[in-house]
Amino acid sequence: MEKVREFLKASGSEEEYDAVSRINSLPSMRPSDNSSFYEHFILTGIRVDRVQPGFISCSFKIPPRLTEKNGKLVNGAIATLVDEVGGALVHVEGLPMNVSVDMSISFLSTAYVNDELEITSRLLGKKGGYSGTIVLLKNKATGELIAEGRHSLFGRHNSKM
Repeated sequence: MEKVREFLKASGSEEEYDAVSRINSLPSMRPSDNSSFYEHFILTGIRVDRVQPGFISCSFKIPPRLTEKNGKLVNGAIATLVDEVGGALVHVEGLPMNVSVDMSISFLSTAYVNDELEITSRLLGKKGGYSGTIVLLKNKATGELIAEGRHSLFGRHNSKM
């Protein structure tokens, strides 16, 4: 990380240097973990609060690494949260992850660094290997809806019988 900072400072890109300088640490990855660096980068710090059949509720405090220069949560991080939390809802332990077929996200408001989000995912329906979920991101303090995502997934898993 230090080499990246030095390179950006030497190249004269003050804006990029400032953005990289805000990254204090990188998420640690365990050797047995099959998740990508990108998943760790976005999801580090998320807490699962409640799980029920067809429903997941999580909390997430927005870290500086996922914000723009002005402290606003980037839309790419919102899209990843919709993808990951929606996918977690329909995932069956021991089987491969389902594939995202379609995502539609309405960005309704903004969230900023250190805001705490409530992220909920609810199953809209399931037919064969196709599942539909809705994911809501709300500001926990104000109740304001930040984004609403509809996430369609497909997974045809062979029977273990």
